[in-house]
Amino acid sequence: MKRGNVKERIVTEMTEEKIREILPHLCYTKEEVDIMLADAVAKAKAIDEASMKKHNRNATIISMILGFTCLALFVDGLLRILGIIPPFLGLDVNVIDQIVYKVRHYGGT
Repeated sequence: MKRGNVKERIVTEMTEEKIREILPHLCYTKEEVDIMLADAVAKAKAIDEASMKKHNRNATIISMILGFTCLALFVDGLLRILGIIPPFLGLDVNVIDQIVYKVRHYGGT
């Protein structure tokens, strides 16, 4: 086995025939590069579309949960103010009795 730099040994041992045989596998033509770029862009667009679809689905679910929760709390508060639901933890927010009292005693104009 010869000693020396591996690069030099490979270059000196290669014949022109071997170089012609290997060369197509070492570099790409412009057309091949264009095809590879188009393929990479198509894959990136597909990944982007899939991630946006997943994001929109998750955002819709979160929005539905938040909307339902806000609506439920609003209705709960409205029904407590109207006196339909009893006070919670001693916090009486019923205003109907106060309105009835003021109308009876001060008269409505």
